[in-house]
Amino acid sequence: MTERTTSAAEGRALPDAFRIHPADNVATLLRCVESGELRVGGENPVRVALRAERIEAAHKLALRDIAKGEDIIKFGQAIGYATEAIREGDWVHLHNTASHYDERAAHYDQQTGVPDDNEDAYV
Repeated sequence: MTERTTSAAEGRALPDAFRIHPADNVATLLRCVESGELRVGGENPVRVALRAERIEAAHKLALRDIAKGEDIIKFGQAIGYATEAIREGDWVHLHNTASHYDERAAHYDQQTGVPDDNEDAYV
């Protein structure tokens, strides 16, 4: 990964995303982003170039390359694993991850998170 720390002045600017724990390989977006280099706040602020076209607020961004089968780390804990190779700056969501804990997550709509495996499900 090509992490670079930010200067003191940049560190005071409101970040685009936030890494919760230093061991995390993903950050949570604080706003919707569409392009450019993003400021990731946390204990060690960094910048990451966005590779996705658009990522909604509260979704995850890869802070480094994550190999297929490798754990997705958030809160310093494995929350799932990569179902395909994920590159630094990619959107990390249902289309490229699986949960260690919730097998039903494979049946959630990728955009809304609404289950699509139940005829009685409604939005």
